[in-house]
Amino acid sequence: MIVETYSVKSLGKALAERVASNLRAALEKKTQVSIAVSGGSTPALFLAALAKESVDWERVVVTLTDERQVAADSPRSNARLVSDNLLQGEAAKAEFLPLFSVENGISGVAERLALITPFDVCVLGMGADMHTASLFPGTPGLEQMLDLESKSLIIEANPPKADEPRVTLTAKALTSSAHTYLLIKGIEKRTALDQAMSMTDSLAAPIRVVLDAAQSPVIFYAD
Repeated sequence: MIVETYSVKSLGKALAERVASNLRAALEKKTQVSIAVSGGSTPALFLAALAKESVDWERVVVTLTDERQVAADSPRSNARLVSDNLLQGEAAKAEFLPLFSVENGISGVAERLALITPFDVCVLGMGADMHTASLFPGTPGLEQMLDLESKSLIIEANPPKADEPRVTLTAKALTSSAHTYLLIKGIEKRTALDQAMSMTDSLAAPIRVVLDAAQSPVIFYAD
């Protein structure tokens, strides 16, 4: 596991430059590439910086690592976060695959995900409770979500204490990417990461499964 440390000011831009380089390299070999990104406050600056990078966006499919079951225009929607920050300017030419809609739920999403996985890039976040995507400790069915042999790429989740139900990519979908990054900020989350890596119970530290199974994951960290 590689940890790269940046200032808060430079964190988002540094990751955006790395991700854009990965996408450009993949586009030299394929006609279409895919990236999964996380929601939350920390990724917003990264997404805005990525939108300014020179990429052939018409050949990029963007999706999410997880989503709340809310309307796309809700302030709590990860789809809205991506729309407001990444899908701007030239980057608006990218195809966006939402994980959930109020009208259709997750109907049809799994089939589309199967066509764009493994992702070329996956950018994850992590909570102080060691969750990633919507793989929260204590979530009913978490063992299935973390099963790397599962055939499921996406699943509905009801994390404890969450304000609304969610949908999340499974560990299988999250760990198969060519490039995996974990974006975290602050001492609390770095401490949580170190704690997770010292634990053996993945149900208590879901991020552990992802980092163990992903190909050469890189941590982008600002203290």
